[in-house]
Amino acid sequence: MDVLVVESPAKAKTIGKYLGPGYTVLASYGHVRDLPPKDGSVRPDEDFAMDWEVDAQSQKRIDAIAHAVSKGGKLYLATDPDREGEAISWHVLDILQRKKALKDVDVKRVTFNAITKQSVLDAVAHPRDLDQPLIDAYLARRALDYLVGFTLSPVLWRKLPGSRSAGRVQSVALRLICERESEIEVFKSREYWTVDAYFGTAKKQVLKARLTHLDGRKLDKFDLDTKERAEQAKREIERRAFAVSSIDRRQVRRNPPPPFITSTLQQEASRKLGLGAATAMRIAQRLYEGVDIGGETVGLITYMRTDGVQLAPEAIGQTRRLIETKYGASYVPASPRIYSSKAKNAQEAHEAIRPTDLFRTPQDVAAYLDRDQLGLYELIWKRTVASQMESAVLDQVTVDIASGDKTVQLRATGSVVKFNGFLALYDEGQDDKNEDDESGTILPDVAENEAMERREVVPEQHFTEPPPRYSEASLVKKLEELGIGRPSTYASIIEVLQRRNYVRLDRKRFIPEDRGRIVTAFLQTYFPRYVEYGFTAHLEEELDDISSGKIDWHEVLREFWKAFSAAVGETKDLRVSEVLDKLDEELGPHFFPANDNGGKNPRDCPSCANGRLGLKLGKFGAFIGCSNYPECRFTRKLGIVDAEADAASGENLDGPKILGVDPVTGKQVTLRKGPYGLYVQLGEPEGKEKPKRQSLLRDMTPSDLTLEKALALLSLPRELGPHPEDGEVILAGVGRFGPYVKHGPKYKSIPSDESVLEIGMNRAVALLAEAKNPRGRAAAKPIRSIGNHPSDEAPVELYDGRYGPYVKHGGINATVPRDIKPEDLTLDQAIALLAERAAKGGGKKKPARAKKAAPAAANDAGSKPKAKKAAAKKKPAAKKKAAKAKDDAPPRTGTDG
Repeated sequence: MDVLVVESPAKAKTIGKYLGPGYTVLASYGHVRDLPPKDGSVRPDEDFAMDWEVDAQSQKRIDAIAHAVSKGGKLYLATDPDREGEAISWHVLDILQRKKALKDVDVKRVTFNAITKQSVLDAVAHPRDLDQPLIDAYLARRALDYLVGFTLSPVLWRKLPGSRSAGRVQSVALRLICERESEIEVFKSREYWTVDAYFGTAKKQVLKARLTHLDGRKLDKFDLDTKERAEQAKREIERRAFAVSSIDRRQVRRNPPPPFITSTLQQEASRKLGLGAATAMRIAQRLYEGVDIGGETVGLITYMRTDGVQLAPEAIGQTRRLIETKYGASYVPASPRIYSSKAKNAQEAHEAIRPTDLFRTPQDVAAYLDRDQLGLYELIWKRTVASQMESAVLDQVTVDIASGDKTVQLRATGSVVKFNGFLALYDEGQDDKNEDDESGTILPDVAENEAMERREVVPEQHFTEPPPRYSEASLVKKLEELGIGRPSTYASIIEVLQRRNYVRLDRKRFIPEDRGRIVTAFLQTYFPRYVEYGFTAHLEEELDDISSGKIDWHEVLREFWKAFSAAVGETKDLRVSEVLDKLDEELGPHFFPANDNGGKNPRDCPSCANGRLGLKLGKFGAFIGCSNYPECRFTRKLGIVDAEADAASGENLDGPKILGVDPVTGKQVTLRKGPYGLYVQLGEPEGKEKPKRQSLLRDMTPSDLTLEKALALLSLPRELGPHPEDGEVILAGVGRFGPYVKHGPKYKSIPSDESVLEIGMNRAVALLAEAKNPRGRAAAKPIRSIGNHPSDEAPVELYDGRYGPYVKHGGINATVPRDIKPEDLTLDQAIALLAERAAKGGGKKKPARAKKAAPAAANDAGSKPKAKKAAAKKKPAAKKKAAKAKDDAPPRTGTDG
């Protein structure tokens, strides 16, 4: 009997059904051995010889494989089709060879990009030998990560108390996050104004245009930097007549994005589904390995660790047929779209991530998947189909409006979708859209030289914003752009940074912790080469060259180790105080920038007369402290220390801090400190009328507070728009229990990772649909009415419940069986289901209210009720199911790069 080895038991179960009784399919449960976590596991002096260790559980699985192959037949190593999968197969083979368990056994490697019967049978029919260059690349990467971690981490422990460890690629990712935070901290917001004018057209429509030229000169962004200049520009517009000076119409084609690779799947899953990289990969693993659909385990997607964007020819053909069937021939391009990978060596897999069967739509599998699985499958399905659809065609229009003397000009831009193409199905997300982008605006039809009726002119104040912190999506995108790490490693890199408390996720954005910033500063000071983006990317290219057989992996390790060990040696004699002084010197200009605070030194201690602030290290990491410790115990968290920061922190806010002037009312907006915390206030008390106030939101830091954000707070509760069902206005505000959306008497809390200042109409409607009505019942609404029940002519309605679709008539609910599609359910079927349910006592009954025992009865009962209660407590609880299902895919061990 032939033996086939895969990674996970779920996959083994599925493939065993495909291959039949002539095969024994066993699981290795991921890696069967690894480098022991101790010094000497990789020995540079012995040409990087490695010691491998097999744990007890893995030994049992190896013994099971050895026992199976001892019965004769072939051994097929069928682990995943990437570098890590090749390495697992090599480990299994090497251990069995050392055990002398492969005498007269023919060993072959097979790979399949999708777990479908045809893919598996084709792979077994066309085996190959193990790919040695791919194994060498794995060994090189594993050795590099080990040597960096086990050489550099002890240096951190000795020189920086409170530090955890360092990694080859994680340290570079941490540097990206820390540098972005530094950019934000030193960012100085600048004021600027825009002036928009509204014009009436000959066809009684309204066109909005923005001032672009004044006094015959094109305006730069900061030319209107005060309210006075903006008002002057407004007056110049108001005293002139205007006409359309030119119209530019251009037709542009927008092409669909390529199918998903690992990194783009992680990015879109983060943007559109709110899934972290690790979560998205776990869900994708389950979809790849197989889901029970109608009693059969089916692999729904192809392999999910890949940086290849190409599709198999049969998948392209299937996709084009599907597009023509669902959308029509006009949505099918004249020739198939062929994509090529940007990666220099896309060795991780053979094909993009796609559904194994494009005709298996998300609606077809919805009943068999949970919400996240369905969301990810739908994302993959839509992206794959869209990648083969026709381009979208848009008419872009630019209308220039000028005064008679041409000294004042305004511009309106917009676009109209002439043919939606792939946009009918899919639109790729963006991390940070430009708030000034009005390309999606639809402009009214105007003619050249048409006179324009000037109406309202509106100056608007703006402030420049710092660059946004990295989200999981934007961090993965940046790492990919720099060529750092590989798609299969991004999820583990992000997990390691959070697990070691180097960074934290706040509102889906990464913020470096004190510990992470100090580690980064230390590495940039003493090991600058090894956190350089270019050096790390070049090392990745060398690993790719190893995997393609171009260079020897020992040669790469020798070159790396020679320079790296010398750099580590230079830090051997460093004292902790010396390191601290150096870091204090390096970080000083950042944490203590010069300011105009009356010539006062930003390092002067605010608590004592002659103390100097500097960087200190404690048990829990770095902080700012006074040189006169222990006499002076002034401390503060890491951050920029100056007068503005002191005021913005709220700690030393003695009086109101002016944020700016409200352009509508002309009143000052101030930040203040009250008995219940910080708040913003509009204007001052006028007689008995109190000024409008609003507390800062829980996730707001006073140092980040701008005039625009303060005005947004003061505008709460804000109107989002009329509800599509009844037209009643939906409000978003902050109440006793936090941010909420409100529709009539119905309230729904806004999740903590969403902002009351940014939530939109669509999201609010979705949240309110989940809310309970004022009486506490779920606000369930029928999907459709099936018809009237013959007994009383009352409607029989179909609902989508928490546990699936059901029908309802009066007080009786009946579940719709899985073999009946809700859209195909007939009135006769529904009546039969309701009758069956009623026969089982399915009507709603109010539970009888328990009567309280009379005091006398309680006295007569003595201690008997207590005895019964005690007996009830001793009843053993039912055993809980194991938290992890036995066929869950095991996590891969391994590297951070």
